[in-house]
Amino acid sequence: MASASTVDPTSRPAAQRLRDALLRLAAGDTPEAPTASALCALAGVSRNALYRYHPDILQELHELQRQRHRDPGSPRRALQHLRDENKTLCQQATQLASLVDHYFAAWQEASSMLQRRERELADLRKSAKPKLVSIRN
Repeated sequence: MASASTVDPTSRPAAQRLRDALLRLAAGDTPEAPTASALCALAGVSRNALYRYHPDILQELHELQRQRHRDPGSPRRALQHLRDENKTLCQQATQLASLVDHYFAAWQEASSMLQRRERELADLRKSAKPKLVSIRN
């Protein structure tokens, strides 16, 4: 198979050249979105021809641009993931603190109620006169 530099670029149809150029742009590691100008320069086709005769390739280019816009580079994606995770953990820590506060208040209320009931029982025992009851008849 001959390399691209030894073959006349106009020997292949413009649609094929545009598709090959689009594949090269898609495989590129540049973080910025590929442009119609870059695509046409790689393919050796005018932008007017791209817009007029190849709307399907233009749609693929737009999809690639949206994909690149949505999919930031690996370090940015990792950083964004860590930031999202940190935000989630902060929200969970806030919720956990409010739950701890809620349960502590419930424990305090239950403890004070238990102490009050124990005092009431102790008062009842003191006030009640013990009566001896015979078990035998």
